Amino acid sequence: MTQAQLATIAHLDRSALAKIESGTRQVSALELARLATALDARIEWFVGDEPAPLLSRRNMAEPGAPSPAVDATVERISRGVLFVREHDPRLSASAIEPKPFPTTLAECEALAVTVRDELGVGADAPLDRLAERGERLGLLTFSLDLGGSANAADAATMLLDTGGVALINGQLKVGRRRLALAHEIGHFLVADDYTVDWRIAAEQNAERREQRLDRFARALLLPAGAVRQQWDALLRGPEGSLRTAAVKLASSYRVDMSTLARRLQELNIVDGKAAGIVREVRTKKADIVDFDLVVSHELAPPELPDSYIRAVLGLYRKETISAPRALDLLLDTWPVSELPDLPERAEQAIWQYL
Repeated sequence: MTQAQLATIAHLDRSALAKIESGTRQVSALELARLATALDARIEWFVGDEPAPLLSRRNMAEPGAPSPAVDATVERISRGVLFVREHDPRLSASAIEPKPFPTTLAECEALAVTVRDELGVGADAPLDRLAERGERLGLLTFSLDLGGSANAADAATMLLDTGGVALINGQLKVGRRRLALAHEIGHFLVADDYTVDWRIAAEQNAERREQRLDRFARALLLPAGAVRQQWDALLRGPEGSLRTAAVKLASSYRVDMSTLARRLQELNIVDGKAAGIVREVRTKKADIVDFDLVVSHELAPPELPDSYIRAVLGLYRKETISAPRALDLLLDTWPVSELPDLPERAEQAIWQYL
């Protein structure tokens, strides 16, 4: 939005807006309200403290490119979480010490083993309920449909004073949603500021850093020992074939075929040709029936953390916030009719407020 466009929408002279921006002219409450409406922002955003500006995002379509819609959404979520925390300390997260950034492939694998233990999952077991487990580390995960345009990143993370929030593009298929969250868990744990400014993507090591976190994400979802053992067992089974093994293993660990193929190849389990075949496999409805597969809808949008929802509803029940504010904090994913009923007050209760 240009300065002239904003001035027109907010019913201000362009020269007045320029002076407001430069700090040489005061702004009235009504002008501030019009600016907030034009920018789709809440008024307190202009006068309150900002969330910590440590942002990472994963954009596979165009790595390093700016994602303004995603950035605005994750900032809205962060401000909402900070507001709710202020009134309900139970939502607060404990501070954790950032982990060293993995600089080698071996360190990526080792970090994944450590994090699986911290998430409360066995060394070889499928990592289910990823968002719920991530909350143990202090990361609140939100899944919203952000669209499929080139500037819509797969995911983003904002670090807060303690803990953080992750935003997942719910339009992705379930395997990619889980991979995106695993990647963001890596960013969160190493407190990585790779994309504080999107121009940093021009640095020579930026892409390598993202590749290391992608390796961590794959290792987190597909532990090396289990993949080797189960792949061999599936190929030797009575229905053993490359396609059958891929369908069963991908379903068991809830990953997409591209992630599985990449993992099999980097562990030297298959060669490039076989990896290409796995990458093209598509799980059919017949496979789900024949192999009794579990169909996962994890991180299907809209999904908000249960703890966050309970905190928002608690503030509404106590009338700390109004119904419109509750719906705003719930990111407009709830209709007003689904909010809890509040008890009617006696007529004399009006004097509590006057």
